[in-house]
Amino acid sequence: MRLAMAHSISHLMSTTASLFLLALNLSLTFHQAEFFLNGALGKGLDSIDPALSQGGPRPIGAQRALLEDPVVARIIEEFAYQEVSHIRAIIRTVGGFPRPLLDLSHEHYARGFDRIVGFPLNPPFNPYANSLNFLIASYYIPYLGLTGYVGTIPSLNSPISRRLVAGLLGVEAGQDAVIRTLLYKKANERVFPYKLTVANFTSLISARRNLLGGCGNKDEGIILPNKTLGAEHRTTSNVLSADENSLAYARTPAEILRVLYGNGNEKVPGGIFPRGANGVIAKHYLTGRD
Repeated sequence: MRLAMAHSISHLMSTTASLFLLALNLSLTFHQAEFFLNGALGKGLDSIDPALSQGGPRPIGAQRALLEDPVVARIIEEFAYQEVSHIRAIIRTVGGFPRPLLDLSHEHYARGFDRIVGFPLNPPFNPYANSLNFLIASYYIPYLGLTGYVGTIPSLNSPISRRLVAGLLGVEAGQDAVIRTLLYKKANERVFPYKLTVANFTSLISARRNLLGGCGNKDEGIILPNKTLGAEHRTTSNVLSADENSLAYARTPAEILRVLYGNGNEKVPGGIFPRGANGVIAKHYLTGRD
């Protein structure tokens, strides 16, 4: 009896983990692909492989960014193509669903960054205005995917699913590290025309994600306020965000949805997903039905 119950629980955990991957990380990957593709190239997923969007609506307000830094431009272009490949890999391995409606407009980001800093920015924050603004906006999402994959792996029983998630996690962690490193190099630089530095922005974004997630501290900016949270409690440098053992943080589906929706409630759509994320778990939170 106990063995059968243990097997049932194990199967449920494996199924739930697979649903999490399908429900949230594919929605997140749609967002990253569209944001990076449009930012770097001025065109979206449908221009690369229209079959991948499965008839889902085109994003709202996506546009090409003024990436005046050629290094940043090449990096974002590479990330964009990587996310297209990730969508294809997820769909081939565990199935897919139509691209959810995404709000990538500069007006959306302006509202979001006003909430992040706690007051209206003047002029409104525009992620497409220059390379630095685009990097700061890019700081917000890849890390959520990373923590989501970390939270998924322990519950996976299928070798195929484990291999997929491990492969996705490796690249997402790399993207996050590159973005954080580029921002770290400009940590003390003021983000024109605001009085806030790059380090200020990352700390505020991380604090906002912690607040919305309702999960305690699972997020930190590129410069720590003291050495208490630093690696071995010996540094305030924080190029890679990690816990007290320098291990990656993990987030649950609900925690991620609270951040993505921008309102701290996994049951109320908003933020970059005005109609909610797609997939079984996201829809369950929105409707209360499986």
